[in-house]
Amino acid sequence: MSLTSAATLATLDRTGPRRITDLAAVEGVTQPAMTALVRVMEESGLVERRGDASDKRVTLVCLTEAGASYVRKRRQAGVHAFERLIGELTGDEVEALVAALPALKHLAELESQDREGPKR
Repeated sequence: MSLTSAATLATLDRTGPRRITDLAAVEGVTQPAMTALVRVMEESGLVERRGDASDKRVTLVCLTEAGASYVRKRRQAGVHAFERLIGELTGDEVEALVAALPALKHLAELESQDREGPKR
């Protein structure tokens, strides 16, 4: 799976259903590229398109259960990788990481706000 596909699934998991144009902007790709990517992920059973109840002209891209499961498994794999690597650090290095956690959390929040843009 491409990084853009994985990032798009993660965005849908975090923010809920989105328009293709919104996803393209968040992921930094063109609308035609996102349309093609959504089509491939739809054929793979990871996403589906649904109408927007508030605007019948709009189609939203939604995660399927298979897509949500993929995101959960990918996140868990990342957690296990970090656990293994942190286990190889010295006590002082672990303490330095713990001290840096508030700043890292703030960076993640800033990045998330930047990537998600306006919700619809």
